[in-house]
Amino acid sequence: MSLTQVFLGLGSNIEREAHLRAGLDALAGFLVDMRCSAVFESQPVGIKSGPFFNLVVSGYTDLPLTELDRRLKFIEADNGRYAPDRKGLPLDIDVLLYGDLTGNFDGLILPRAEILKNAFVLWPLSLMAPERLHPLAGKSLGMLWDEAQIDQVLAPVAFEWQGRQLTPPGL
Repeated sequence: MSLTQVFLGLGSNIEREAHLRAGLDALAGFLVDMRCSAVFESQPVGIKSGPFFNLVVSGYTDLPLTELDRRLKFIEADNGRYAPDRKGLPLDIDVLLYGDLTGNFDGLILPRAEILKNAFVLWPLSLMAPERLHPLAGKSLGMLWDEAQIDQVLAPVAFEWQGRQLTPPGL
């Protein structure tokens, strides 16, 4: 079976380091050639909560989109996302891009609209794959970031996973 490149957005605002590391560990179990962006702290968008840590992960998978999404929901659940008494958002994992697919796939809309709306998605995406074309906008992710007029403040944060510093100094 052929491999499809995917880009996933991860975020957490509760025990941020622990939940992001757990999510990355789980993703590393089934994504091939997994790469991680820098990690950014951002203020919440659309909910009242404490600040988030966000990053983007790229990798290749042979999983169909629906199976990938199902696995992501299990990872979120393992981190308390759907616990009835949870406070905040322990772990959120969104499919941003799945190859060049566009459209509505059982409620999963690709490319994810947040790519063009949220700096905590577009900036790390543009750093990881500046030449990659957004399948609907027809512009590179780097160009989209350069042209973005998004009123959100991001702060790069030092973050280590599996002995690697994900956020380069001086970013």
